[in-house]
Amino acid sequence: MSTSEAAVRERLTRALHERGEEIADRWVELQMEQALLDTDIGEAELHEEADALIEALVPGLQSGVPVDRVVTSSPGLHEAVVGLSLRRARAGATPTATSLAVLALKEALLRAVQRDTRDAEELFASAVFMNRLLDVAGALSFETYVDGREEIIRRQSQQLMEQSTPVVRLWRQVLAVPLIGTLDTARTQVVMENLLQAIQDHEALVAIIDITGVPTVDTAVAQHLMQTVNAVRLMGADCVISGVRPSIAQTIAQLGIDLSTILTRATLADALAAAIKLIDGPGPDGDEGDGR
Repeated sequence: MSTSEAAVRERLTRALHERGEEIADRWVELQMEQALLDTDIGEAELHEEADALIEALVPGLQSGVPVDRVVTSSPGLHEAVVGLSLRRARAGATPTATSLAVLALKEALLRAVQRDTRDAEELFASAVFMNRLLDVAGALSFETYVDGREEIIRRQSQQLMEQSTPVVRLWRQVLAVPLIGTLDTARTQVVMENLLQAIQDHEALVAIIDITGVPTVDTAVAQHLMQTVNAVRLMGADCVISGVRPSIAQTIAQLGIDLSTILTRATLADALAAAIKLIDGPGPDGDEGDGR
Protein backbone atom coordinates (compact mmCIF):
# COMPACT_ATOMS: atom_id res chain seq x y z
CA MET A 1 0.00 0.00 0.00
CA SER A 2 1.45 3.38 -0.99
CA THR A 3 1.88 6.25 1.44
CA SER A 4 -0.72 8.34 -0.37
CA GLU A 5 -3.33 5.55 -0.24
CA ALA A 6 -2.63 5.00 3.45
CA ALA A 7 -3.22 8.71 4.02
CA VAL A 8 -6.53 8.55 2.11
CA ARG A 9 -7.68 5.56 4.15
CA GLU A 10 -6.79 7.34 7.36
CA ARG A 11 -8.59 10.48 6.20
CA LEU A 12 -11.76 8.54 5.30
CA THR A 13 -11.64 6.54 8.52
CA ARG A 14 -11.37 9.73 10.56
CA ALA A 15 -14.29 11.26 8.69
CA LEU A 16 -16.41 8.16 9.33
CA HIS A 17 -15.54 8.20 13.01
CA GLU A 18 -16.09 11.92 13.55
CA ARG A 19 -18.90 12.61 11.09
CA GLY A 20 -20.59 9.22 10.71
CA GLU A 21 -24.01 10.52 11.69
CA GLU A 22 -23.69 13.48 9.34
CA ILE A 23 -22.64 11.21 6.47
CA ALA A 24 -25.56 8.89 7.10
CA ASP A 25 -28.04 11.78 7.20
CA ARG A 26 -26.67 13.24 3.97
CA TRP A 27 -26.75 9.86 2.23
CA VAL A 28 -30.40 9.37 3.16
CA GLU A 29 -31.19 12.90 1.93
CA LEU A 30 -29.50 12.23 -1.39
CA GLN A 31 -31.48 9.04 -1.95
CA MET A 32 -34.73 10.83 -1.24
CA GLU A 33 -33.83 13.94 -3.26
CA GLN A 34 -32.74 11.91 -6.28
CA ALA A 35 -35.84 9.70 -6.12
CA LEU A 36 -33.72 6.56 -5.93
CA LEU A 37 -36.29 4.54 -3.99
CA ASP A 38 -39.66 4.28 -5.73
CA THR A 39 -40.69 1.91 -2.94
CA ASP A 40 -42.42 2.12 0.42
CA ILE A 41 -39.09 1.92 2.32
CA GLY A 42 -39.32 4.49 5.10
CA GLU A 43 -36.77 7.04 6.25
CA ALA A 44 -36.14 5.14 9.49
CA GLU A 45 -35.16 2.01 7.55
CA LEU A 46 -32.89 4.09 5.30
CA HIS A 47 -31.11 5.40 8.36
CA GLU A 48 -30.65 1.85 9.67
CA GLU A 49 -29.12 0.81 6.36
CA ALA A 50 -26.86 3.87 6.34
CA ASP A 51 -25.66 3.31 9.90
CA ALA A 52 -24.93 -0.36 9.21
CA LEU A 53 -22.98 0.34 6.01
CA ILE A 54 -20.98 3.23 7.46
CA GLU A 55 -20.12 1.22 10.55
CA ALA A 56 -18.91 -1.64 8.36
CA LEU A 57 -16.78 0.66 6.21
CA VAL A 58 -14.36 1.46 9.06
CA PRO A 59 -12.92 -2.05 9.62
CA GLY A 60 -12.91 -2.53 5.86
CA LEU A 61 -10.70 0.53 5.36
CA GLN A 62 -8.46 -0.50 8.25
CA SER A 63 -7.98 -4.03 6.93
CA GLY A 64 -5.23 -3.08 4.50
CA VAL A 65 -6.90 -5.13 1.74
CA PRO A 66 -6.51 -3.61 -1.76
CA VAL A 67 -9.27 -1.10 -2.41
CA ASP A 68 -10.82 -3.18 -5.20
CA ARG A 69 -11.36 -6.06 -2.75
CA VAL A 70 -12.37 -4.21 0.41
CA VAL A 71 -16.11 -4.66 -0.15
CA THR A 72 -15.98 -8.32 -1.18
CA SER A 73 -13.42 -9.49 1.40
CA SER A 74 -14.73 -7.61 4.46
CA PRO A 75 -17.54 -9.80 5.91
CA GLY A 76 -19.38 -6.98 7.66
CA LEU A 77 -19.26 -4.66 4.65
CA HIS A 78 -20.21 -7.41 2.21
CA GLU A 79 -23.16 -8.39 4.40
CA ALA A 80 -24.33 -4.78 4.69
CA VAL A 81 -24.35 -4.26 0.91
CA VAL A 82 -26.02 -7.62 0.24
CA GLY A 83 -28.65 -6.98 2.92
CA LEU A 84 -29.46 -3.56 1.48
CA SER A 85 -29.83 -4.99 -2.03
CA LEU A 86 -32.09 -7.86 -0.96
CA ARG A 87 -34.36 -5.51 0.98
CA ARG A 88 -34.66 -3.27 -2.07
CA ALA A 89 -35.41 -6.30 -4.27
CA ARG A 90 -38.18 -7.44 -1.94
CA ALA A 91 -39.57 -3.91 -1.82
CA GLY A 92 -39.78 -3.77 -5.62
CA ALA A 93 -37.05 -1.20 -6.37
CA THR A 94 -35.23 -1.49 -9.69
CA PRO A 95 -31.67 -2.85 -9.80
CA THR A 96 -30.44 0.41 -11.33
CA ALA A 97 -32.00 2.48 -8.55
CA THR A 98 -30.51 0.14 -5.96
CA SER A 99 -27.04 0.46 -7.43
CA LEU A 100 -27.31 4.24 -7.76
CA ALA A 101 -28.45 4.48 -4.15
CA VAL A 102 -25.22 2.81 -3.05
CA LEU A 103 -23.14 5.04 -5.32
CA ALA A 104 -24.79 8.14 -3.83
CA LEU A 105 -22.71 7.49 -0.72
CA LYS A 106 -19.71 8.92 -2.62
CA GLU A 107 -21.05 12.47 -2.47
CA ALA A 108 -21.88 12.18 1.23
CA LEU A 109 -18.40 10.89 2.02
CA LEU A 110 -16.63 13.50 -0.09
CA ARG A 111 -18.55 16.31 1.58
CA ALA A 112 -17.37 15.02 4.98
CA VAL A 113 -13.76 14.87 3.79
CA GLN A 114 -14.02 18.48 2.52
CA ARG A 115 -14.69 19.57 6.10
CA ASP A 116 -11.17 18.49 7.04
CA THR A 117 -9.14 19.54 4.01
CA ARG A 118 -9.35 21.90 1.06
CA ASP A 119 -6.18 20.65 -0.56
CA ALA A 120 -7.02 19.83 -4.18
CA GLU A 121 -4.61 16.88 -4.43
CA GLU A 122 -5.91 15.32 -1.22
CA LEU A 123 -9.52 15.74 -2.33
CA PHE A 124 -8.74 14.28 -5.75
CA ALA A 125 -6.97 11.27 -4.22
CA SER A 126 -9.89 10.75 -1.83
CA ALA A 127 -12.43 10.95 -4.67
CA VAL A 128 -10.50 8.43 -6.80
CA PHE A 129 -10.23 6.04 -3.86
CA MET A 130 -13.94 6.35 -3.03
CA ASN A 131 -14.86 5.74 -6.66
CA ARG A 132 -12.86 2.51 -6.75
CA LEU A 133 -14.24 1.42 -3.39
CA LEU A 134 -17.92 2.18 -3.95
CA ASP A 135 -18.02 1.18 -7.62
CA VAL A 136 -17.41 -2.37 -6.40
CA ALA A 137 -20.18 -1.92 -3.82
CA GLY A 138 -22.53 -0.68 -6.55
CA ALA A 139 -21.72 -3.63 -8.79
CA LEU A 140 -22.21 -6.05 -5.89
CA SER A 141 -25.56 -4.49 -5.04
CA PHE A 142 -26.70 -4.81 -8.66
CA GLU A 143 -25.61 -8.45 -8.90
CA THR A 144 -27.16 -9.30 -5.52
CA TYR A 145 -30.41 -7.58 -6.48
CA VAL A 146 -30.69 -9.54 -9.73
CA ASP A 147 -29.92 -12.88 -8.06
CA GLY A 148 -32.27 -12.12 -5.17
CA ARG A 149 -35.06 -10.98 -7.46
CA GLU A 150 -34.75 -14.13 -9.55
CA GLU A 151 -35.05 -16.22 -6.41
CA ILE A 152 -38.12 -14.26 -5.32
CA ILE A 153 -39.68 -14.76 -8.76
CA ARG A 154 -38.90 -18.49 -8.69
CA ARG A 155 -40.45 -18.81 -5.23
CA GLN A 156 -43.53 -16.84 -6.24
CA SER A 157 -43.89 -18.89 -9.42
CA GLN A 158 -43.67 -22.08 -7.37
CA GLN A 159 -46.32 -20.81 -4.97
CA LEU A 160 -48.52 -19.73 -7.88
CA MET A 161 -48.23 -23.14 -9.53
CA GLU A 162 -49.11 -24.87 -6.28
CA GLN A 163 -52.13 -22.63 -5.80
CA SER A 164 -53.23 -23.07 -9.41
CA THR A 165 -53.14 -26.88 -9.17
CA PRO A 166 -55.15 -27.69 -6.04
CA VAL A 167 -56.03 -31.26 -5.17
CA VAL A 168 -59.74 -31.53 -4.28
CA ARG A 169 -61.41 -34.40 -2.42
CA LEU A 170 -64.64 -35.11 -4.34
CA TRP A 171 -65.73 -38.33 -2.70
CA ARG A 172 -64.52 -40.90 -0.27
CA GLN A 173 -61.13 -42.01 -1.66
CA VAL A 174 -61.65 -39.93 -4.82
CA LEU A 175 -59.44 -36.91 -5.54
CA ALA A 176 -59.47 -34.45 -8.43
CA VAL A 177 -56.94 -32.03 -9.90
CA PRO A 178 -58.57 -29.33 -12.08
CA LEU A 179 -55.90 -28.12 -14.50
CA ILE A 180 -56.10 -24.65 -16.04
CA GLY A 181 -53.63 -23.38 -18.62
CA THR A 182 -50.57 -24.99 -20.15
CA LEU A 183 -49.15 -28.16 -18.63
CA ASP A 184 -45.37 -27.90 -18.89
CA THR A 185 -42.57 -29.87 -17.25
CA ALA A 186 -42.32 -27.69 -14.14
CA ARG A 187 -46.05 -27.67 -13.56
CA THR A 188 -46.29 -31.42 -14.16
CA GLN A 189 -43.77 -31.92 -11.37
CA VAL A 190 -45.85 -29.78 -8.99
CA VAL A 191 -49.06 -31.60 -9.98
CA MET A 192 -47.47 -34.99 -9.39
CA GLU A 193 -45.96 -34.03 -6.04
CA ASN A 194 -49.21 -32.54 -4.74
CA LEU A 195 -51.37 -35.34 -6.08
CA LEU A 196 -49.18 -38.19 -4.84
CA GLN A 197 -48.97 -36.63 -1.40
CA ALA A 198 -52.75 -36.20 -1.31
CA ILE A 199 -53.26 -39.82 -2.39
CA GLN A 200 -51.15 -40.93 0.54
CA ASP A 201 -52.81 -38.54 3.01
CA HIS A 202 -56.39 -39.46 2.00
CA GLU A 203 -55.71 -43.11 1.12
CA ALA A 204 -57.33 -42.37 -2.23
CA LEU A 205 -58.07 -45.10 -4.74
CA VAL A 206 -58.97 -42.91 -7.73
CA ALA A 207 -57.49 -39.64 -8.97
CA ILE A 208 -59.33 -37.56 -11.56
CA ILE A 209 -57.25 -35.21 -13.72
CA ASP A 210 -59.61 -32.66 -15.22
CA ILE A 211 -58.24 -30.95 -18.35
CA THR A 212 -61.33 -28.85 -19.11
CA GLY A 213 -59.25 -25.71 -18.57
CA VAL A 214 -56.31 -26.87 -20.71
CA PRO A 215 -56.64 -25.02 -24.05
CA THR A 216 -54.80 -27.53 -26.24
CA VAL A 217 -53.30 -30.98 -25.91
CA ASP A 218 -50.22 -31.70 -28.00
CA THR A 219 -47.63 -34.46 -27.81
CA ALA A 220 -45.75 -32.78 -24.95
CA VAL A 221 -48.92 -32.27 -22.88
CA ALA A 222 -49.96 -35.88 -23.52
CA GLN A 223 -46.57 -37.10 -22.33
CA HIS A 224 -46.90 -35.02 -19.16
CA LEU A 225 -50.35 -36.51 -18.56
CA MET A 226 -48.97 -40.02 -19.05
CA GLN A 227 -46.19 -39.35 -16.56
CA THR A 228 -48.72 -38.22 -13.99
CA VAL A 229 -50.99 -41.22 -14.64
CA ASN A 230 -48.07 -43.64 -14.31
CA ALA A 231 -47.01 -42.03 -11.04
CA VAL A 232 -50.57 -42.32 -9.68
CA ARG A 233 -50.70 -46.01 -10.64
CA LEU A 234 -47.41 -46.63 -8.87
CA MET A 235 -49.17 -45.38 -5.73
CA GLY A 236 -51.80 -48.08 -6.21
CA ALA A 237 -54.57 -45.76 -7.39
CA ASP A 238 -56.55 -45.61 -10.63
CA CYS A 239 -56.59 -42.50 -12.79
CA VAL A 240 -59.39 -40.93 -14.83
CA ILE A 241 -58.92 -38.01 -17.24
CA SER A 242 -61.96 -35.78 -17.63
CA GLY A 243 -62.70 -32.78 -19.82
CA VAL A 244 -61.85 -34.45 -23.13
CA ARG A 245 -63.70 -32.14 -25.51
CA PRO A 246 -64.37 -32.99 -29.17
CA SER A 247 -61.59 -30.70 -30.38
CA ILE A 248 -59.08 -32.28 -28.00
CA ALA A 249 -60.20 -35.78 -28.91
CA GLN A 250 -59.73 -34.94 -32.60
CA THR A 251 -56.27 -33.47 -31.96
CA ILE A 252 -55.19 -36.53 -29.97
CA ALA A 253 -56.39 -38.83 -32.75
CA GLN A 254 -54.63 -36.79 -35.44
CA LEU A 255 -51.37 -36.79 -33.49
CA GLY A 256 -51.58 -40.54 -33.03
CA ILE A 257 -51.30 -40.22 -29.25
CA ASP A 258 -52.28 -43.48 -27.55
CA LEU A 259 -54.40 -42.87 -24.46
CA SER A 260 -56.23 -46.19 -24.79
CA THR A 261 -54.84 -47.43 -21.48
CA ILE A 262 -56.31 -44.48 -19.62
CA LEU A 263 -59.97 -44.13 -18.64
CA THR A 264 -61.29 -40.86 -20.10
CA ARG A 265 -64.57 -39.02 -19.72
CA ALA A 266 -66.07 -35.90 -21.30
CA THR A 267 -67.04 -34.17 -18.04
CA LEU A 268 -65.97 -34.12 -14.42
CA ALA A 269 -69.39 -35.44 -13.40
CA ASP A 270 -68.98 -38.44 -15.70
CA ALA A 271 -65.48 -39.00 -14.32
CA LEU A 272 -66.78 -38.93 -10.74
CA ALA A 273 -69.46 -41.50 -11.61
CA ALA A 274 -66.79 -43.71 -13.17
CA ALA A 275 -64.57 -43.29 -10.11
CA ILE A 276 -67.36 -44.35 -7.77
CA LYS A 277 -67.90 -47.46 -9.87
CA LEU A 278 -64.21 -48.25 -9.66
CA ILE A 279 -64.34 -48.00 -5.87
CA ASP A 280 -67.67 -49.62 -5.02
CA GLY A 281 -68.49 -51.60 -8.13
CA PRO A 282 -72.02 -51.68 -9.61
CA GLY A 283 -75.00 -52.13 -7.32
CA PRO A 284 -77.36 -55.14 -7.53
CA ASP A 285 -79.38 -53.44 -10.27
CA GLY A 286 -76.35 -52.23 -12.14
CA ASP A 287 -76.36 -48.89 -10.30
CA GLU A 288 -73.39 -47.49 -8.40
CA GLY A 289 -73.01 -48.19 -4.71
CA ASP A 290 -73.65 -45.48 -2.18
CA GLY A 291 -69.96 -44.52 -2.23
CA ARG A 292 -70.16 -42.96 1.21
